[in-house]
Order: sequence, then C-alpha cells, then structure tokens
Amino acid sequence: MRLTLGLFTAALALITTPALAYVDPGLGLGAIGVVVGLILSIVLAIFAFVWMPIKRALGRNKVTEEEATADEG
Repeated sequence: MRLTLGLFTAALALITTPALAYVDPGLGLGAIGVVVGLILSIVLAIFAFVWMPIKRALGRNKVTEEEATADEG
C-alpha cells in the first residue's frame, strides 16, 4: 500500500505542468509587506498581552517622588 502510494505520488509529480505564473515587483513587495505586517502584529499582540500587565503591576510598587517628599516633610 505504501509503495503504491509513493509510486502514484511520483507519477503525479512527473506529469504536472508548470503554472507559468508571473509575480511582478508590485505584487511581490505587496506579499512581503503582508507577511511582515502579520508577523509584526503577532509580536505586538504578545507584547500587549504579556509585557504591559507585568509593567503595570511592577509600577504600582514604586513610590513616586511626590509621595516620598510628602512623607519626609
């Protein structure tokens, strides 16, 4: 069964014809822009959901300068 499937796949790969498609520079740069934008949006989402709450939680423990001067005087 496995040999038959392998031979069938090889036969299909040999009888295919090329697509003869052309990707001009505008379409190529647009595709690259979409991929880069998608990756950057995923990175930004991770940053927003992970780092910002941690930063906010760590910032609550700091004493501001106004509180420090009010305690001294």
